[in-house]
Amino acid sequence: MHCYSKGLKECYEQALQRDDVKAIVFTGAKGKFSGGFDITAFVAPPKPGFISVEVLADTVEAARKPSIAAIDGLALGGGLEVAMACHARISTPSAQLGLPELQLGVIPGFGGTQRLPRLVGLSKALEMMLTSKPVKGEEAHDLGLVDAIVSPDKSINTARQWALDILEAKRPWVKSLYKTDKIEPLGEAREILKFARTQARKQAPNLEHPIVCINVVEEGIVSDPRAGLWKVLNFEAFQGLLHSDTCKSLIHIFFAQRGTSRVPGITDRGLVPRRISKVAVVGGGLMGSSIATALILSNYPVVLKKVNDNFLQAGVGRVRANLQSRVKKGKMNEEKFLKTLSLLNGVLDYESFRDVDMVIEAVIENVSLKQQIFSDLEKYCPPHCILACSTSTIDLNLIGEKTRSHDGIIGAHFFSPAHIMPLLEIVHTEKTSPQVIVDLLDVGKKIKKTPIVVGNCTGFAVNRMFFPYTQAALLLVECGADLYQI
Repeated sequence: MHCYSKGLKECYEQALQRDDVKAIVFTGAKGKFSGGFDITAFVAPPKPGFISVEVLADTVEAARKPSIAAIDGLALGGGLEVAMACHARISTPSAQLGLPELQLGVIPGFGGTQRLPRLVGLSKALEMMLTSKPVKGEEAHDLGLVDAIVSPDKSINTARQWALDILEAKRPWVKSLYKTDKIEPLGEAREILKFARTQARKQAPNLEHPIVCINVVEEGIVSDPRAGLWKVLNFEAFQGLLHSDTCKSLIHIFFAQRGTSRVPGITDRGLVPRRISKVAVVGGGLMGSSIATALILSNYPVVLKKVNDNFLQAGVGRVRANLQSRVKKGKMNEEKFLKTLSLLNGVLDYESFRDVDMVIEAVIENVSLKQQIFSDLEKYCPPHCILACSTSTIDLNLIGEKTRSHDGIIGAHFFSPAHIMPLLEIVHTEKTSPQVIVDLLDVGKKIKKTPIVVGNCTGFAVNRMFFPYTQAALLLVECGADLYQI
């Protein structure tokens, strides 16, 4: 049976009443299990059929017919909470599973705070919730979050057979809410929770919802999982957070960030981003080296050009240091470090630019120097190559004055350090091709930036606001205002 428009409770009860339905398989459409609940429901009254804690605990998990989740693509937030209420989970290797609710200022509200610790252990569950980082299918299997890994074409059939095996007592009938084998002894659990609180207060001392999340998890460990579920339902744990300024602000940011990828007159033309296989960066100073770092971290082969060998070695050294910093922080192992660094090729001339798809110029803010570079690039780069400039304030028309490829010139203003700061200002002139804008938007997304498309003017968007902002502070100093008040 298929239920797309009805509420989960109604569909499930219908399946339970039918004699021809022996078991239930949950799956998603279009190669995605579920990206979570509609976030607009956070700012509007729930629609009819909106699922609840009771539906998952008392209808799905407590049902006399087994349920299996067949997971592919995304299983995030409420989607994963539905999957965890099932009696088993089958996943593809590349699926992503996680509880990112804290990014929106709330906590998992449909049992995730209780089921995830019982499936993966308290430490890993707290890490996943507090950092909002998902895990892929393979790791989820190693953790115990999913029961089997299969290819996408075998997902549904495997889930069906698994459900029938449970029905025939060939496999265990597991209710994750009541699992205890992954939960640490109470004394150890309290220490883990105490450490998590300390870290949360240290990283975000003014945020309430991470502490509320830890409190709810603790309630389920110290009392019982049902008590943890009901604590989520009370005003303090969920409703209070839902109406907080923090939640409203984070939801605003969520929609605003995604809104940046929609540019009227550009992204609504049906243009498909071209494949960018190789990128060149001119300049290996602080900005150029960090731009190169951001690119190789996302698996783009990069050619880094400097004017002499000493400067080149210094630039390559900065990239190496950026990667080594990630190794020291445990974000990258030695094998990944070497593989990533191998994507970087340092050069002293433009010969290697003949097959690049995009060049990002990142030298000092000198108009004549930039004009000469763009003139040289046009001689060596292929006709389709995007010529991007990382200037923060200079008019792009002025920079491209001595070139002919005005439709391929675009601004790519990164913020220092570029491999860490998430913002990317994409600046277009009246002549910049819409295809080039779409291409750079795609690259920005792939290197994990939030791109904003702006017009070509003095200071563009960010510095056009920042310069007067700074000037106002300096004027206040001249007027005798207290520095600490400013």
